[in-house]
Amino acid sequence: MQEIPHIPVLYREVIEAFSPCDKGSVIDCTMGYGGHTSLLLENNPSLKLIGIDQDPTAIAFSTKRLELFGHRVEIRRGRFSEVAKAVMGEKGGEICGILADIGVSSLQLDQRERGFSYESDCLDMRMNPDAPLSASEVVNTYSQSELERILREYGEVTNSRKVAETIVSRRPFASAKELSNAIFHLMPKGKKIHPSTLVMQAIRIEVNDELGELERLLDAVEESEISRMRVAIITFHSLEDRIVKQRFSAWAKNCICPDEAMRCTCGNNHSIGKVITKKPLSAQEDELRANPRSRSAKLRIFEINR
Repeated sequence: MQEIPHIPVLYREVIEAFSPCDKGSVIDCTMGYGGHTSLLLENNPSLKLIGIDQDPTAIAFSTKRLELFGHRVEIRRGRFSEVAKAVMGEKGGEICGILADIGVSSLQLDQRERGFSYESDCLDMRMNPDAPLSASEVVNTYSQSELERILREYGEVTNSRKVAETIVSRRPFASAKELSNAIFHLMPKGKKIHPSTLVMQAIRIEVNDELGELERLLDAVEESEISRMRVAIITFHSLEDRIVKQRFSAWAKNCICPDEAMRCTCGNNHSIGKVITKKPLSAQEDELRANPRSRSAKLRIFEINR
């Protein structure tokens, strides 16, 4: 029997988000180790799932874990923005929902050989091990100004200039642990997260182009011809959540005239649906106790109806 390595966050909220989908297929853009996928299949016997992941380890695990669901599961490997766009084009109205859990999985964080953790003995952080850009290249070859930019924009590191300067002056680095030790003294103390977490987050986002992937997925959903489906996005930091919030808000607008326009000239019919979650859903107390990593998870849901 497989040992289940990962607790899916906001599991109750995800099940509820797709409860209106009584038939058709849901695309799980970030299948990982099959947590959300298996829960959705168990709780809705008429539903089918198309799982996407770029990590071959996750695909191998989930293929075995989900085999009891037989033909109700289809698994594809690749970047989720590209694969989801292709699936929506192929299956059209059969798609009733899209789920994306943005970020790194617990198992990837816990596998030190993957280089995601500040305790890792390597510098990798690639979700797809075959991808060309690794954390080592970012840390050891990016200019000081490039490092400062990604630390500021992706990690919201307040002293990004000083941290970038320190990295450049002390490189090359062979491991995440070595990098973390070099910058530890520069990071704010007293928070619940490890002081180096935001730096590691920024590097990971750059390596995997996570914000770009999210934007491209939302573009694909917007451009699809599917008339009705639920879109549920789980994010783990403010940059991702802001992107989702702003896009959902734009999708819900009927009038897209400039704010300074004296009267509406756009036709006032541009909405493609409605926002289901006015505020993002977060983990309940029992989940927070059982899975501390869920504390920063936020779920926003949009219902497309064009």
